Amino acid sequence: MTGPGVCAPGVTKGSDVVRQYSGSAASVREKFEEVEGRVAEAARRAGRDPAAVEILVATKYVDVDHLGVLAEAGIRLIGENRAQDLAAKYERYGDIFTYDFIGHLQSRKTKAVLPLVRLIHSVSSLSVVKELEARAAGPVEVLLEVNVGGEESKSGVPFAAVDAFLEQAAVSEKVVFGGLMCMPPLSDDPEEARPFFARTRALAERLSEDWRGRYTFARLSMGTSADYEAAVLEGATIVRVGSVLF
Repeated sequence: MTGPGVCAPGVTKGSDVVRQYSGSAASVREKFEEVEGRVAEAARRAGRDPAAVEILVATKYVDVDHLGVLAEAGIRLIGENRAQDLAAKYERYGDIFTYDFIGHLQSRKTKAVLPLVRLIHSVSSLSVVKELEARAAGPVEVLLEVNVGGEESKSGVPFAAVDAFLEQAAVSEKVVFGGLMCMPPLSDDPEEARPFFARTRALAERLSEDWRGRYTFARLSMGTSADYEAAVLEGATIVRVGSVLF
């Protein structure tokens, strides 16, 4: 049985377990305000303006019928992982939310995603860059996903291949790289993620110099529910949280 503030049971699809979350607007708002406070404190510790950090709510496990709870709670920036879920939620809620795409993007899904989102966090293939160039009516801002831990199980451009990737992508004039996105290796200790966040920040700073006048790399999408404070300490401008709210 589910109800306000209770996680719905998993629904098994083959070998995958899909968890759907629901909750009351008051509960979500209270937890979101706690995240806001922690983000602000981390920013101040780093000598940064808390207003420079956006809190994106990842809604992969929030069913379309429950997304209205987030609107009630005052949340406006959400991130989706799947093109079909993004389309369904946009159709229901329209401009109530600002949508980012944060999941792995296949080139064949680019057409469906592009018109609905403010920002794509997860560009890591030249085929997607080419599709964006072909589909976009004007400049489209994206983040380059980097594989900061060199993990074979994760997508993203390896650090050693970033420069070559950008050289090839630069022929696509409408695609504008505005920053980086990363996922550090999984750990129970947020402090263990900090070197990976720092490495991503340093890469962004170097790329901003190398590509001055073309790309800025000012946005850093780093940190999830498990380590968002560590990410803010190392320069994140967007943190992606989900499970801490539901």
